[in-house]
Amino acid sequence: MSAIEMDRLTLDPGLTVREQVVLSNLSEEVTLEQIASKLFVTRNTVKSQVRSVYRKLGVSTRADAVAWARSTGMRTT
Repeated sequence: MSAIEMDRLTLDPGLTVREQVVLSNLSEEVTLEQIASKLFVTRNTVKSQVRSVYRKLGVSTRADAVAWARSTGMRTT
């Protein structure tokens, strides 16, 4: 296992693949409706996934979640 993979393991809060996809699309200038449309799901599905991401990351705002993602090298749109 490479050093990069080991770093990611220590930073991984247990997000599912879909939660990672939602988080990577959670930039400040998009709405939940726009993310839902892009991912072919309902707004409520995205809302639920966002709440789960917040809980797992221990954050309460979109800005904090996006900052966490960027700090780990996750690409956000």
